[in-house]
Amino acid sequence: MTQIYGTLGPACASQEMLEAMLRSGLTGMRLNLSHCDLADSRELLDAFWAAAEVTGTHPQLLIDMQGPELRIGSVAPMELVDGAELALGEGGIKVPAVLFPEMKVGDELLLDDGKLALEVLTTGTDRALTRVVRGGKLTSNKSIKLTGKDIRLPVSTERDIRNIRQAADFGVTALMQPFVHSGEDLVELRRILEENGAGYLEIHAKIETVEGAHNLDSILPYADAIVIARGDLGNDMPLWQLPAVQKDISAACRKAGKPFVVVNQMLASMERNPIPTRTEVSDIFNAVADGAYGVMLTNETAVGAHPVEAVSCMARTAADAERWLQERQ
Repeated sequence: MTQIYGTLGPACASQEMLEAMLRSGLTGMRLNLSHCDLADSRELLDAFWAAAEVTGTHPQLLIDMQGPELRIGSVAPMELVDGAELALGEGGIKVPAVLFPEMKVGDELLLDDGKLALEVLTTGTDRALTRVVRGGKLTSNKSIKLTGKDIRLPVSTERDIRNIRQAADFGVTALMQPFVHSGEDLVELRRILEENGAGYLEIHAKIETVEGAHNLDSILPYADAIVIARGDLGNDMPLWQLPAVQKDISAACRKAGKPFVVVNQMLASMERNPIPTRTEVSDIFNAVADGAYGVMLTNETAVGAHPVEAVSCMARTAADAERWLQERQ
C-alpha cells in the first residue's frame, strides 16, 4: 500500500483534526525541524500519538532535519516588490556568510523554494545588493539558493544532533536528510546516528541537487529510502527538466529495489481550495504508477485550509493508481 504522508503544523494541531486525517488514509507524518527542536513540538506530537491510539493506527513519524540547507535569518514579514533593491548581509537581511565569496554580479538567488528571486547587483565580503526579480511575501528562515553553485556545509548541525539524541523519546521512526550529494554524506550521517544512540533510525535521503541526482548510484546503497524533493531540486535546474529527472530517479530506485517518496506541491491548490486540479491528481497517480512507495503533503496539511480533504484526495488517488497497476500485471 502506498504510504500517505502529511506534514505537522498549525493547520492540523488538534487531536480531532489528526484523528480525521488518520481515518482518511494518512499513514505517516513529517515534522520539519529546520526551525525548531523536537522538544518545542511536544504538545503537537502528544496530540498526534493520542490520535493514533484513538484510531487504532500505527503511523510513522519522520523528522526532516536542518542539515546543510542555507536559510535567511529572522525578519519581520515583508513584501518584496518587483524591481526594488534589497540588501543582504551587513545592514540588510541576514544570510549565511558562505554565500558572499560565491556570489557574482548577475547571479540569481532563489528564496523560499524558488517562490521569490533576486538578481545580484553588487558583492562584498559581508554584504550584497540585489534587485527583486520575482517578488512576494518573505518571512523568517526561508531557504536561499544561489543558482548554479553547490555550496557544501557539514552533514548535521548542532540542532540536528540535539534532535537525534531525543528521537527515541518522541517516537521518531525515520530521518529525512536534506541535500544528500553522495554516499559519503550518508556514511557520515550513519556514524552520527550510531554515536548518538539513534542507529535504529531509517535514513530517507532527499535528492535536492543536480549533483545528488547524478550521484544516485553511490547514494542508493546507504539509504533506506530516497525522497525526490522537487522543491529545491527544481531550483537547481531549468524547471522543465525536472519531470525527466524525476522519471530517471524513479527508474533507478525501481531497478535497485529501493523505496522512494515523491514530495512538494502535489496538491498545492488545496492549501486554499477544497478540491484539487486535474493536473495535481494526475501528478499523484503518475508518481504511484512509477513505483513510488509514498507520496507526501507539505504545506497542504501544515498550514492549508483543507488538510483532511487533501489527505483523502491523495489516498484515494494513490489507491486508484494501485488498482490500475494490478489490473495490468
